[in-house]
Amino acid sequence: MRKKIVAGNWKMNTTLPEGLALAKGLNDVLKGKKLNCDVVIGTPFTHLASVASVIDTSIIGVAAENCADKDKGAYTGEVSAAMVASTGAKYVIIGHSERRAYYHETPEILKEKVKLALSNGLTPIFCIGEVLEERTAGKHFEVVSEQIEKSLFDLSPEDFSKLVLAYEPVWAIGTGQTATADQAQEMHAHIRKTIAAKYGAAIADDTSILYGGSCNASNAKELFANPDVDGGLIGGASLSVDKFLPIIEAFD
Repeated sequence: MRKKIVAGNWKMNTTLPEGLALAKGLNDVLKGKKLNCDVVIGTPFTHLASVASVIDTSIIGVAAENCADKDKGAYTGEVSAAMVASTGAKYVIIGHSERRAYYHETPEILKEKVKLALSNGLTPIFCIGEVLEERTAGKHFEVVSEQIEKSLFDLSPEDFSKLVLAYEPVWAIGTGQTATADQAQEMHAHIRKTIAAKYGAAIADDTSILYGGSCNASNAKELFANPDVDGGLIGGASLSVDKFLPIIEAFD
């Protein structure tokens, strides 16, 4: 049975004191609630160990927003998957559209990051999605399939089954535009079909696929009602407990 997950991605926001206050505030609100989904928060590297130590990690999972494509060594400024795991984080976001666009992360680089994350016991939240020009040209299905195939299809069935995928229509991130519930479902179903063609229906059916494009309190319930949408990767709304909580509670 695939998991329902609502994951926050704080991006390059919050100082350490602000991040700790946000994490503790969310933890306090969720404590004692009956939740119908897993909750994860993706914090800057500087926050990981401190956040993991002040929250109940059985209530909230902690994610890094990235990791290096190298195991260790002379890579000044990089943070390895082993370092991330040592903080108490259990997840790592890999392949976010901002990393692909601004830092030129290629399918080969992402493939290495996924392998290192898995070998260090982390759950990758692997992001895929098309830009506006690709959707307008009708290439969105092709682009997303290729992103999955080039970075993930060397994995064994056992390792692939440990992944969480996040579909983020790049044209709907931070723009206020959102894919309609039908557009989200159509792409998520396509992603599941792509996985099934390689790994079989059982693994495809068990893979959690999150939606990550301007999901908020007003549209979360409609998006999550789709049979192939298993939750959300939430940006701006995850920076406020009051905005993040209704998204978590969108799963009845």
